Amino acid sequence: MATHTSSKKVTKLTKNSKLLKAIVNSIQEKKGEEIISLDLRHIDEAVADFFIICEAQSTTQVKAIADNIEERVKEISGENPYRREGRSALQWVLIDYVNVVIHIMLPETRKLYQLEELWCDAPEQKFEN
Repeated sequence: MATHTSSKKVTKLTKNSKLLKAIVNSIQEKKGEEIISLDLRHIDEAVADFFIICEAQSTTQVKAIADNIEERVKEISGENPYRREGRSALQWVLIDYVNVVIHIMLPETRKLYQLEELWCDAPEQKFEN
């Protein structure tokens, strides 16, 4: 029985890893900046396993990054987002894949909400632009 549970965890992490890579690559393709992932798996209050946060320099770029993430993730894993928020104002777009939540923000919005500080207990990984 322990082996079965262990294999489920491995599957989940592998799936998230594949999803994380697809998301980060999608952001990089559209020149997203200041890309980080926060590993929330060991934080009891967390609503997801991972947050991925990035910046875009314009609302047009916010939209382009969000669209590219959704297209690439669908292409690679067949998954559609569970939920999307912020597509009307494009100051902060949130794409929710349940275990992974992506935040695409304008720099001033990111400074205002300081998500990294809110979840400062989470291990952080930075990615190249």
